[in-house]
Amino acid sequence: MGWLDRERTIAPPGFNRWLVPPAALAVHLCIGQAYATSVYKTALVKHFGASLTEIGVIFSIAIVMLGLSAAIMGTWVDKNGPRKAMFTSAVFWASGFLIGSLGIFTGQLWLVYLGYGVVGGIGLGIGYISPVSTLIKWFPDRPGLATGMAIMGFGGGALIASPVSTALLKLYDPNSGAKGWVASGDSVGKLFLTLAVVYLAYMMFGAFTIKVPAEGWKPAGFDPANVRAAALVTTENVSAKNAVKTRQFWLVWIALFCNVTAGIGILEQAAPMIQDFFRQPDGTSLASAAVAAGFVGLLSIGNMAGRFAWSATSDATGRKRIYMLFLGGGAVLYTVLALAGSTTTVLYVALAFVIISFYGGGFATAPAYLRDLFGTFQVGAIHGRLLTAWSAAGVAGPLIVNAFLDAQGKPGALTAASYQPALLTMVALLVIGFVANLLVSLVDARFHEPRPGRVRSEEPAMEA
Repeated sequence: MGWLDRERTIAPPGFNRWLVPPAALAVHLCIGQAYATSVYKTALVKHFGASLTEIGVIFSIAIVMLGLSAAIMGTWVDKNGPRKAMFTSAVFWASGFLIGSLGIFTGQLWLVYLGYGVVGGIGLGIGYISPVSTLIKWFPDRPGLATGMAIMGFGGGALIASPVSTALLKLYDPNSGAKGWVASGDSVGKLFLTLAVVYLAYMMFGAFTIKVPAEGWKPAGFDPANVRAAALVTTENVSAKNAVKTRQFWLVWIALFCNVTAGIGILEQAAPMIQDFFRQPDGTSLASAAVAAGFVGLLSIGNMAGRFAWSATSDATGRKRIYMLFLGGGAVLYTVLALAGSTTTVLYVALAFVIISFYGGGFATAPAYLRDLFGTFQVGAIHGRLLTAWSAAGVAGPLIVNAFLDAQGKPGALTAASYQPALLTMVALLVIGFVANLLVSLVDARFHEPRPGRVRSEEPAMEA
């Protein structure tokens, strides 16, 4: 399979670097479907006779596997190039849907855990990191913009998947017109089969159009020597092995974990959450199923826009300052959401939109943050290791929200007050992340890779 090798993807002279972002988006828009799982979450609860927590485990497993596969395979992706990584991601992601559909059709929840969770999660992790280091190399003059372009598709995946999934569920379920309709398990199984085919084809398009720059390439008119020195931006390089020994890596890890845990709780519960916030005394909600699906799509816009806008802004403000906004501003907005979010739908939607833009921005800015602190040498592999924070958050976020909600009552009987303990817990987490980010500083010189003619005197130990 030599046609997947890095050598076969080197761009010819005169190649337009703006042709690379669409290839990255082709993969990220597909794997971003993970954010649309709330559309059929209630259907799976009914189909399997399970609790919200048990169904939420599907999403958590997928995010855990995303982080683990990104951490384990990060160096492999850097070495073998984006085409082989995207191809591998497409195979795992589509296979996850196929196995998951078998579990739905046979009533075996463990197969959904295995398929969408484990197998699909591996595809998520490899696909997520595959274009990031490539785009940073294509855009050394704007690393924040580059990572925003690479990752915004993941945030926008639900923008497509949510309405398409809702429409397909209605098409596949003959009872879709009934009052209080909840999609059948059979319709969700057919949805999974459809998504497997469509996503496989589109991700293959991305894999076979991606290009890497030739050795020594740089944008016209770009001189690295003229780049303005900025705080917390190094001109050195740190290997992935040594990066995890630094205090800076783990402080960024904590900051990302707190930001992701807070955001993932809303995203994973997005569709039923807006219905519960505006539930009437008679049990009905001012937000219909169609409104809830539209809300998921709107959050996807916020997620996607935040990934691009905030990461691009960080090129001017610096990564540390933008993370102060995500964590400190997020804590304030979560507090308002918990205490006053149910007063009007306009306030609720506005708060959720900005919160999710911070969540997406945290992801998109993270690779550029790592590039600033550790250089470009193995930034893809370092990014993969950082995404273990996402794995941990993928367990913590849904677990916190679903555990509180299961204690408050059954789906369909929850109200805005039911969410207050979970949301205020997220506020505490964001404050912890804010403090961790404040402590980030430049990496000590003993962790730097030796330059030609310079030898590192000793193997660096773990930084205290």
